[in-house]
Amino acid sequence: MTKADLAKRIAATHNLTQKEALTVINAVLDTITTSLAKGGKVELRGFGSFYTKDRDSRTARNPKTGEKVFVPAKRVPGFKASKSLKELVSRGYL
Repeated sequence: MTKADLAKRIAATHNLTQKEALTVINAVLDTITTSLAKGGKVELRGFGSFYTKDRDSRTARNPKTGEKVFVPAKRVPGFKASKSLKELVSRGYL
């Protein structure tokens, strides 16, 4: 499902235009992104949690040349699905 598909479904079920639904979706995603960029955590009960984790720097190997490459430390986003979301997915289509 794409963002446009999601906007169509939201618009159809909540008496909104697709443009209004897309505006809401973009606002939610921007808020989550901003919070994660600041190192915060976003918890959507019944859906899951978005968080960040720090990865240490390390030495990796270029698989093509075999040359050692330094990979700097960085912060990466993560997501953990809620128990109820896992159960819904496990059961299949609603």
